[in-house]
Amino acid sequence: MKLVGTRSIEDRSSFLAAAAGSTPEHGGLFVPERWPRFEDADALLALPWVERCARILERLIGDELALADVRAVVGEALDFPAPLAPLADGTFALELFHGPTLAFKDFGARFLAAVLERVPARGPRTILTATSGDTGAAVASAFWKRRGVRVVVLYPAGRIAPLQERQLACLGENVTAVAVAGTFDDCQALVKRCFADRALVARHGLASANSINLARVLAQVLYYWEAVAALRARGVSATPVVAVPSGNFGNLCAGLYAREQGLPVRAFVAATNANDVVPRFLDTGRYEPRATVPTLSNAMDVGAPSNWERIERLFGGDRERMRSVLRSGSATDEQTEDELVRMARLDYRACPHTAVAHRVLRERLAPGETGVFLATAHAAKFGDAIDGPLARAGFAPTPLPVALARLLGRRIERVELANDLDALVAVLDR
Repeated sequence: MKLVGTRSIEDRSSFLAAAAGSTPEHGGLFVPERWPRFEDADALLALPWVERCARILERLIGDELALADVRAVVGEALDFPAPLAPLADGTFALELFHGPTLAFKDFGARFLAAVLERVPARGPRTILTATSGDTGAAVASAFWKRRGVRVVVLYPAGRIAPLQERQLACLGENVTAVAVAGTFDDCQALVKRCFADRALVARHGLASANSINLARVLAQVLYYWEAVAALRARGVSATPVVAVPSGNFGNLCAGLYAREQGLPVRAFVAATNANDVVPRFLDTGRYEPRATVPTLSNAMDVGAPSNWERIERLFGGDRERMRSVLRSGSATDEQTEDELVRMARLDYRACPHTAVAHRVLRERLAPGETGVFLATAHAAKFGDAIDGPLARAGFAPTPLPVALARLLGRRIERVELANDLDALVAVLDR
């Protein structure tokens, strides 16, 4: 799989070089020069999860990793399920929270860690990433205690859920949690400025674990195939409409890439909170990033989504082509709370991001269509946000899984940082 830059086709890279930290010289992101179309999609959908993942990845990166290594990566990184759960209203939840940190980011983070384990580093390797919540926990977990790797995670101070902060700031060892005085967009901008400094990249062996790293997106492609396979296993042959809770838009980008490969999906629904730059663009034709608005669905609080650049390139900037595949909508915090209660009455306990996806799916699904929404995180990670509206409706608090309960007694270790590049460089240098 050959990669080119979104802003200049003169920027080229192999998959492994991009996974290890290579970024386009002219800015932007790496994307595949072309996606292969799988003519045997039906046969792939009939395979078990792990075997299907291995077959797809062999076709994409098998020329860069030995086939035995590809299969070892899959076995190591993707050893947990992505089950499809039916709701009483006829929609289906693709549950992506059964990994170690109880969020969909485990797929990409563990895949990246397993790949980089097989890419020799010439010197130190530092994973530098920004998080609006779940990415940081997944990356910290995936790389924790790996020899020769340091992890530095930036997150907006006071703007992620308390349990999310504990997941990334209670590990220590080779993981440094950095609480930045600002928004996720500020954290993301600091990371991008670090990667634009070639000397800094070389000095620390910087690699990103954000979805700006294509390896993350590639792993997420795989569970869209699982969604359709699981529908067929249930006897549902209809081509689904898939709703994706969207912040930085890497998850939606992965779904569009799966469709490009030949996965039968009727349409995608980009579901956002008040940070609705993409729905407004699809409605009006004006793409206007703006300051981030804090919401209940904090992992989607992104005012300038990085991966939209990849999606624009996929469609050649043609908004009407986008609209033929993409539906969209947003939900306010009040609507999100209403949806949390509505889903609980359907006997489904959801996180706020999942609730946004379900609500917008209901609004955009046509009669007779089959709807799937991504359940991106375990509800218990957001107990502070969801238990209030649920309690007012008569529901008991969300019980904590063991993986979260054991964090409560641990000490938080974080570096508090101004929104300042020099201050971040000082953290990296020490």
